[in-house]
Amino acid sequence: MALITRSPDHSSLFAPKVPLPRLLLAFAVALSGCGGKSAVDEAGSRDNSFPPTKNARDDFSSGSTGDSNNTNGLAANEVRVTVEVPPTLAPDSELTRRNLRIVTPDRIEVYRTDQSLRNLGAVDITRRTEDSGREVITFSNGLPLGPDVVIEAVYGNTRMRALAADSDRDVKVNPFSEYLMSNTISGYSASQFSQIMDCVNDASGELCLNKYVWSTLADQVHDFEIDIPDNADLGAALDHLDNRGDFARYVSSMADYAVLDEQSSGKISASSADYNSVFLGVELGQTFREPSLAGSGQWGVRTAQEESITDSNGTGYVYPALTLTSFDAFNIRVTSLASDVPYNREALIHQAGNNFYPRGTDHWDLNTHASSPGAATLQNNSRLLAGRALYQSVTGRGSSLTIGWTRNPYYLDAFVSATEEAGEAPDRVLGGYFGAGKAIELEATEDALQRKEVLEDHYLSVLEMNLLRQQGFSLDQLNSRQYNVAFLASRFADGAEPLAIESGVGSWDISGNNVNQVMVTTTIGRDGGSGAVTGPLTGDRNVDWTISTRPSRLSVGDRNIGRLNLDISNASGQFDTPDLGIGASTPDGSLLAFNLDNADTGDGLLIAAAQTSDFPQSGRFRLQGTAMGLADGTNRLRHFDNAVLTIASATTAALSRRTLDVVHSVANETVPGPVSLEGDDIALTYSQGTSGEVSFVAGDLTLTGFVTPDQDQFFLQLQNTEGGEQRLGLLIATRLPD
Repeated sequence: MALITRSPDHSSLFAPKVPLPRLLLAFAVALSGCGGKSAVDEAGSRDNSFPPTKNARDDFSSGSTGDSNNTNGLAANEVRVTVEVPPTLAPDSELTRRNLRIVTPDRIEVYRTDQSLRNLGAVDITRRTEDSGREVITFSNGLPLGPDVVIEAVYGNTRMRALAADSDRDVKVNPFSEYLMSNTISGYSASQFSQIMDCVNDASGELCLNKYVWSTLADQVHDFEIDIPDNADLGAALDHLDNRGDFARYVSSMADYAVLDEQSSGKISASSADYNSVFLGVELGQTFREPSLAGSGQWGVRTAQEESITDSNGTGYVYPALTLTSFDAFNIRVTSLASDVPYNREALIHQAGNNFYPRGTDHWDLNTHASSPGAATLQNNSRLLAGRALYQSVTGRGSSLTIGWTRNPYYLDAFVSATEEAGEAPDRVLGGYFGAGKAIELEATEDALQRKEVLEDHYLSVLEMNLLRQQGFSLDQLNSRQYNVAFLASRFADGAEPLAIESGVGSWDISGNNVNQVMVTTTIGRDGGSGAVTGPLTGDRNVDWTISTRPSRLSVGDRNIGRLNLDISNASGQFDTPDLGIGASTPDGSLLAFNLDNADTGDGLLIAAAQTSDFPQSGRFRLQGTAMGLADGTNRLRHFDNAVLTIASATTAALSRRTLDVVHSVANETVPGPVSLEGDDIALTYSQGTSGEVSFVAGDLTLTGFVTPDQDQFFLQLQNTEGGEQRLGLLIATRLPD
């Protein structure tokens, strides 16, 4: 672990470090209650930071996952209810975040239900109304944990419902909660609902982790920063949410997660495992930050970086990392995870009229993707599943422009490698996900940060390679080995070529510190004068590079833990910036990944896997990744959202079309939210080389790359021409359980 612990506001960076496993153990113990009051002891012990009348629109905290809490003055078995309606229903009422209005409901009712969503009778509660008008509900038998208890609010002719189970006890009844109710519970069969309630009530005699899905889900839907349109009533608001592909997919995935067969879940073998994270985020959005460019579309690329922080006690380092911790307490089998990935950002504004304005790392402070510690399920010892919440962050504090960065939750479906021995940690956790968020101008008051204008809307496709750390890692693990390699990177600049997107597939031969690369590349881009699409152009990157270990400064001293430098010629020093990028290796050297960050290749991700002569002849593989598309007048970000690649034989395969698409119309200066796309399977021709190389081809779609020696992962370059649009991308395909 790094020498320092990041705190949400960087106020105590050199405080004594509490080991993350201990923190997560406290989390697991808090989860171990069997129902009733004991199930909410952890929630009841939280600091009550917000007064009862706090409006979530007013405040912003980097220690929050987005949704403000109204828990001040609540007992452990109480919830506070806030009712928020779409703008047209109460245009003069108090405005809160997401363009909703706070109202005093005409009636609130609490009742039990089943998959039919009928009122099946009252719940044992007492009620009181605070001076603010908020209703507080006390559950005599402890807070509900399942989807069987509903809080219903009526305002005029509008009825909305919310789950009483909410992990922060701040129940918001609004279009988001109503969408969750109407699009999850009613989709279950009677037997599925019984299975869920058996889990919640521990009817089987064994504790079931998924009993806590509902309180997490009810809370996380309110972390989504999706603005309800000004002219929306409840029906239009629900349609708006349904049309947001990322929100609808998240809710649907979590609903499936809630009925995961307990027999197929487990925990990682090791009690705790730390990973080096290599992270690529490709974004497309809309900027309002600069008045003269307000409304313009904007590409962005985020790459993981180490972060150095200096104060009077010295310099500490935060390294991009993921930690998994296993528990088997009280018969709960659970893996908890937390991550912190500092990142740099490069962006390119594309204004109507085809004017281009690059915005480099000097325009933003180093930022971070940090996830809230939480439980996940290891399915069939190969897929790590969870609903993930990300912390908000603040940059520019104390400067002329303080920016708050919001981040929507996402559903995690990551690949975890198999282990051979008891107590052994998986050597990799690989996945991709889609996220969205906003950049918001903040104003500092005496003791808080308050929201002002929205500076950006951004939509983000992420690939994340988490490779197990090993103290004492040596470059000998890579020496005299051959690898297959693929990469994707983009370059933003002034002048004749403001945008270039490059992808390549090839091989590495490593001898000592020398890397001999042979690679065929493809490049597409924009002309700086006309905005016309250029390419695809075929080239090569046949070069010699230098690889070296990059020691990390830990609390126990400087150690090699699997982090690597990639340079052009001379190896970089421990804390120097390498010529090409920083990466990591698995302990056995079979898989490498690098964040490229340089003027030559641009910013991106490079993946190298040991060569093999074996190829899968069958199997289903989860396909995740990103593609950048360019056409006359439009830019497209396509995220492959858990699509499936099915190999039927040594020559045939099929690809399910399941993506989230974000499209920027240059002339109209619009970047709507992500659209969910699905279609018929695409038949592919499957071909193999001699050293792990593979290709999947269907018309203008070509996936070229390689398979790993265990035959459980593919890394693929995407090339596609469709409707006059040129696309390049990078995908990972990881094996699904049979």
